[in-house]
Amino acid sequence: MNNQLKTPLYDALIEHVNKKPVSFHVPGHKYGEILHPEAHHYFNKVLQLDATELTGLDDLHSPEGAILEAEILLTELYQTRKSYFLVNGSTVGNLAMIMGACEEGTKVLVQRNCHKSILNGLSLAKANPIFLEPEYNQEWKVPSGIPLETVREAIQLYPDAKALILTYPNYYGMGFELQEIINEAHRHQISVLVDEAHGPHFILENPFPLSALQMGADLVVQSAHKTLPAMTMGSYLHINSDLINHKKIEEYLAIFQSSSPSYPIMASLDLARSYLGTYNHQDLTHLLTEIQCFKSELAKVNGIKLLDYPNNNGDPLKITIQTQSRLNGFELQQRLEEEGIYTELADPHNVLFILPLLKEGQGFPLEEAILKIKRALVDLPESNSQEVFKLNNEKLSTLAIPFKDMNKFEISEVTISEASGEVCAESIIPYPPGIPLLLKGESISNDKLSQLCQLFDSGARFQGGSSLKDGLIKIFKTT
Repeated sequence: MNNQLKTPLYDALIEHVNKKPVSFHVPGHKYGEILHPEAHHYFNKVLQLDATELTGLDDLHSPEGAILEAEILLTELYQTRKSYFLVNGSTVGNLAMIMGACEEGTKVLVQRNCHKSILNGLSLAKANPIFLEPEYNQEWKVPSGIPLETVREAIQLYPDAKALILTYPNYYGMGFELQEIINEAHRHQISVLVDEAHGPHFILENPFPLSALQMGADLVVQSAHKTLPAMTMGSYLHINSDLINHKKIEEYLAIFQSSSPSYPIMASLDLARSYLGTYNHQDLTHLLTEIQCFKSELAKVNGIKLLDYPNNNGDPLKITIQTQSRLNGFELQQRLEEEGIYTELADPHNVLFILPLLKEGQGFPLEEAILKIKRALVDLPESNSQEVFKLNNEKLSTLAIPFKDMNKFEISEVTISEASGEVCAESIIPYPPGIPLLLKGESISNDKLSQLCQLFDSGARFQGGSSLKDGLIKIFKTT
């Protein structure tokens, strides 16, 4: 029997619900009985599973029953040293991963196009990051992965670096030469930490890229909710080598994770693990057929270009279309939303779709979606040339002001036109994808300001940069 059919935590919750328990404990909705009447229709069933650490339901922070069994099944599926459920998203996994692997002053090599949670972890650890600039894909007009040569140069210049932090794949599903990079880091006793938020399904292998776990990364964080059928905030953290102190990781998970973890989220992680663990060849054949039909119809739509992964190294669940009209990516996305098609993200050039990991016999309204997409994008205005911005030409960079020294400086605001050469005092983050354009503590370059203006004019949304709408950026007063 395939052990992955088991769902111990979900089963324990259902067994508890079937006892028709009377709640004299938290949470206050009492299994959905005490609820705003307008929300009863939608919330009542799921709140019956929203329990707490009761007899038979185990404790995430000290598991020895159903949660422990579920995490053991997760560990067996991904073939790791130890795997954990996360209820605060991959964000908490990235924080615990960095704090568990780095100490104050530790030199860390970091892929520059990382998620903001990586930077927050580095800030908390007061680590000394050396940023590695990714390559820039001219066709897709997005940053991709780190070249092996850049990693080698960084290790040569910073031989005392203790960790290498990578993002794989990029938000658009694009892979890169990760195996050789991991091997290079390990030759120098450097641990490899990977934010694989968008790749929890990669263990299915071909035609998906290999997972960072299969390539020997030491710590890997995955957002189960992004491509597996798990609830939002449901994620996994995997320890994959003995280079990592397991106890230290567990200590930081206990610090950063909620002391009242969501049982519906944890149960959905258990179910998602089983869903993936029982995925078979017939399921994959069905999925790829559906994807190919969808892509074939998309390719017939005028005014857009369907992008292909370089060297076919990318996630089939991600589909990116690029504008071939005067409309930018944000405007394309707006048109799609007017027809009820909601995509994952837009940038000045592209719109990203994320498809479900279908199993045989499962449907999804792809044909209906194609009709709406064609209706939304009919009669697109003719193409107009758009300026393309490249990333920083410097392969390696550091913060102008280290994390540990930032509180020593006063902060002021200057106009965008005056900001070049100043040190940024806030992270400015287009969201999604949550990859900072400007980092707190880094020098502001003309290239970054040009990209900022382009994004702002195109209609991008930002986290941070509270005064951008007034044409101002916060800077550290260094003189």
